[in-house]
Amino acid sequence: MPLLEWKDSYSVGVEAVDHEHRELIDLINALHDEFTAGDGGGSGRRDPLAIFGDIYKGISSHFALEEKFMREHGYDQLSDHKGDHERLLDELRDIMDDYNDGGDDRQHASVELSEQLGTWFAQHFKIHDARLHSRLGTHPHG
Repeated sequence: MPLLEWKDSYSVGVEAVDHEHRELIDLINALHDEFTAGDGGGSGRRDPLAIFGDIYKGISSHFALEEKFMREHGYDQLSDHKGDHERLLDELRDIMDDYNDGGDDRQHASVELSEQLGTWFAQHFKIHDARLHSRLGTHPHG
């Protein structure tokens, strides 16, 4: 069962942004599946650091797209929205560093990362992205 599933309520009405959101959900679920499969030790299908890297790159790129969109449309809450992005990236780097340091905490760091990402994205979609696109008149549900 996926950790995070796409919901219509997550749609922001901008296809490029929605597409990237779906891709990030898939990456988060891949990481979660890798570390909750079988005995919890990971399936060994993919290197977790490669998944971490893909997630980090995808999130960074996505945030840049959203922030560009906000600047172009004169969004008045760009600073707050960008701050939320930066907090997540800082937390991801910390968790990735913990994983990279090795030891018994690797399993915990991986599960923590996937669960934290799932929670963060669900909240970010509902609050920040919905507010942004509702203000700009692009949100199909607001």
